[in-house]
Amino acid sequence: MANTQLFQTLPAQVRTAATVNEAGGRAYVFDPKHALAQYAMTGCLSGTYYADAATQLERTLEFACAAGPEFTAKVALYARQRGHMKDMPALLCAALSVLDGRILETVFPRVCDDAKMIRNFVQIVRSGAVGRRSLGTLSKRLVQQWLASLSDRQLLAATVGQSPSLADVVRMVHPRPADPARSAFYGWLLNRPHDASALPSCVREYTAFQRGESREVPEVPYQMLTSLPLGKPGWTEIARRASWQMTRMNLNAFARHGVFENARMTRLVADRLRDPALVRSAKVFPYQLMVAHAQAGPEVPAMVRDALRLAMESALENVPAIRGRVVVCPDVSGSMQSPVTGLRHGATSVVRCIEVAALVAASLVRRNRHAVLLPFSDDVVPVELDPEASVLVNARILAELPSGGTDCSAPLRNLNERRYQANLVVLVSDNQSWVDGPCGGRGTDTMAQWRIFRSRNPAARLVCLDVQPYASTPAAERDDILNVGGFSDSVFDILARFAHDEITPAHWVGEIESLAL
Repeated sequence: MANTQLFQTLPAQVRTAATVNEAGGRAYVFDPKHALAQYAMTGCLSGTYYADAATQLERTLEFACAAGPEFTAKVALYARQRGHMKDMPALLCAALSVLDGRILETVFPRVCDDAKMIRNFVQIVRSGAVGRRSLGTLSKRLVQQWLASLSDRQLLAATVGQSPSLADVVRMVHPRPADPARSAFYGWLLNRPHDASALPSCVREYTAFQRGESREVPEVPYQMLTSLPLGKPGWTEIARRASWQMTRMNLNAFARHGVFENARMTRLVADRLRDPALVRSAKVFPYQLMVAHAQAGPEVPAMVRDALRLAMESALENVPAIRGRVVVCPDVSGSMQSPVTGLRHGATSVVRCIEVAALVAASLVRRNRHAVLLPFSDDVVPVELDPEASVLVNARILAELPSGGTDCSAPLRNLNERRYQANLVVLVSDNQSWVDGPCGGRGTDTMAQWRIFRSRNPAARLVCLDVQPYASTPAAERDDILNVGGFSDSVFDILARFAHDEITPAHWVGEIESLAL
């Protein structure tokens, strides 16, 4: 007789948890397409709590090869346009330069859409990480076309940044100037002989100010001016012309240089920051506003700090109101204390995964006033929030809760013990569950607890929102379970549509598949 303990009959809906996650716990592996999307929307090619940057790079390229060039191109497009990511979309375009040049040509202008993205793409290709060290004819032509599409002022702004610099890029791709002005511009950029009288007016204005021949502050990115002796008038002019993102990032600098001593400038900066249209067009991550608010020093006027709070409300306008009862479960375990964009020497984010999870949870509670909040580590961590309080205040409370191990089944077990009724449960975590209690069969305890919960709530749905680039989950994808990754506000749209049964069983991968190339 066969060993019935070893070869037990499992319910049809129970899948075997066939992998071990990075923390050593039992888990379900994502297929290559889902794994690629997960890495692209959460990975910044820096070391995470459980994996180093080199492993992230290697696995991303493996998933891209397995998923195929068409889906890889769609992920690059999705990660850039909806996830506002930088490094991963550039890496996927670099991979496409090897996998399928025709498809790369189709998506390149929409993915590598600014100087930062172009520099990332060029550096990744020339590093040899994707299997080639030269740009090749196609990639050179695509970069040449991008250069040709820029106005003189846009090209001047693109000179900000290094590794590689714009001059390095120009040396590599050898663009053909369309007119004498562009020819002179390239000569000036490369420090080669050129006709100074043919330089575009924006370059002449900048060089005149640089030499002290003009007192009028030129309209260029502030990074090109900060090494010059500007004084209060110069900084005031920079603040007056600044973009939304530049304003957010330089509030303390403006305060140090006396910009806010002018009441009109204070109102102008505050009005810019809280303008909903500018917030949307800036493609700002909600957590970046949280950081800006936290780091604004006492010299930054209260009006400006309050504008950041209002900007947060605009950045979170996609937070859905969910029909029925909602349970939100932010992970406050030890691994969530790591930087959300990973560890990178000289460029590590001050924002931790726990702060992103707290922000998502606080936002959902704010929009769904009767939602139940169950923070967890190796057990549920009791907390009470005021749903009327600002998202920033509640997120700070959650981020300061005591931590422990990771047990993604803990909140579900708590709900089952109380026989709680709900329509939607949202786990915000790195999903590296390893303290799960014992469960029968070959699945995870998270799935076992979810089956118990759903037996009482047959229409309920579970969302596992992942904030880190890993290729496994404690809850297998199926019609009532969504695994989605990322920390932009676009995840709220997917969450709402899933909760209201408005997307296909393919869920998140299906959304990416539907993109037109």
